[in-house]
Amino acid sequence: MEKQITRSSEIDWKPLIEEGVNTDGIYSKALSFDTTSKRPNAFLLKFEAGASYPNHIHPAGEEIYVVEGEVRSGKDELKKGDYMYLPPGSTHSVFSKNGCVLLFKVPEEVVILK
Repeated sequence: MEKQITRSSEIDWKPLIEEGVNTDGIYSKALSFDTTSKRPNAFLLKFEAGASYPNHIHPAGEEIYVVEGEVRSGKDELKKGDYMYLPPGSTHSVFSKNGCVLLFKVPEEVVILK
């Protein structure tokens, strides 16, 4: 991968849309795009107050950094400035009571658990 600069302040928030998943109140900004998998592997997510993402598994792990606000990831409460690494095979759901902005690095697509 070559050097890349993404000016996230110049990108509009887009509603997160995933087939069969309730993503109301969640918005995204792609920061880097993997042309092989045809998906962003680093992105910002903005959760409005009360927004949630269902329980899911990360086949290749995940990294989360809280840019603004607070979020619950599974049983863990994260606040502005917190960083969390989840190893491959980890499962969790995400909920923000008051809203937040998160930086995600997700090398492989998640699988929703039903």
